[in-house]
Amino acid sequence: MTELDTSHATRDAYDAIATTYAQMFHGSLGDRPLERALLSAFAELVRTNGDGAVADLGCGPGDITAHLHGLGLNAFGVDASPVMVELARKANPGLRFEVGSMAALDIEDGALGGVLSRWSVIHTPPQDLPAILAEIARVLAPGGQVLIEFPATDGPHHETQSYDHAVVTAYRWSPDRFAELLREQELAESARLVIEPKPTDRRQFREVQLLAHKA
Repeated sequence: MTELDTSHATRDAYDAIATTYAQMFHGSLGDRPLERALLSAFAELVRTNGDGAVADLGCGPGDITAHLHGLGLNAFGVDASPVMVELARKANPGLRFEVGSMAALDIEDGALGGVLSRWSVIHTPPQDLPAILAEIARVLAPGGQVLIEFPATDGPHHETQSYDHAVVTAYRWSPDRFAELLREQELAESARLVIEPKPTDRRQFREVQLLAHKA
């Protein structure tokens, strides 16, 4: 795979706001008990299937990679933004972080026990998402786990909706359609968590977390 053209704009945009982003979202799991519980289940499933390495794709400043490490996983982070990776390395000197593209991972076939994609596919245009999911499937070992989080649409089954994200254009997906795209890559859905927005949330989007495994 080659790096998608749209990734350049996303990388540059996150480079520009990396320090502010890291400050805003530091400790973001603190008030998210459901997400912490699903991450714990994800970690247990990875360990049960052989305890392979786990890639946190779109790791940003590395907080969630560190959380996965704290759950006992051999976790490392990958992000398109060199500035984000630099911040992650400074904040977590004992962990591994790499600059890379989700569409062209520098990882061998079947090398990983798990992949986490926490809001990292939201800037991917709909036509490019299958290539990213194919890359995730490529690097997962048989039985490997993938946990993907994204905002949900409110519309028809196959509709994808763009919205004005603070950094760069982002997309909401039908959970059913996203699960179909996973199945096309032989990634079978195991569980689905839908979190309703709080009244105080700026965007009233449902959050979806899909847990799947490589058949």
